Amino acid sequence: MPRSTASCSSTTSGGDARSRGTIRVEQLAANLGWSRRRLWARFRSEVGMTPKGATKLVRFDHAVHRLAVGQPPASVAAEVGFSDQSHLHRDVAAFTGLTPSTVGDEPFLAVDGLAWGWPDRTPGGSR
Repeated sequence: MPRSTASCSSTTSGGDARSRGTIRVEQLAANLGWSRRRLWARFRSEVGMTPKGATKLVRFDHAVHRLAVGQPPASVAAEVGFSDQSHLHRDVAAFTGLTPSTVGDEPFLAVDGLAWGWPDRTPGGSR
């Protein structure tokens, strides 16, 4: 892993815990000791998207997995860091073209464990 990517991943929330897409770009740049402009340029060249786009994608991923296990959209929106349920709805629709109530049944969620080698996380479930 390139040094700058390693430093980004270890400092996204001050090094204490994962931010899950809720860190502000200015805070991430400050944690790294970089200007906002340098962060955007390096992030785009190393990751292929802007820091803001990446935080939206990470937050969406956490939200959609909570929706898939049956959590209500209003509580998912609050827990994951959306300003309200309609904000969650807009992001889910932008990424998938679906609503929060239907996205949990989509087959694209079933490939995460296979793609990333994760053990089955469903209660009492097995692959």
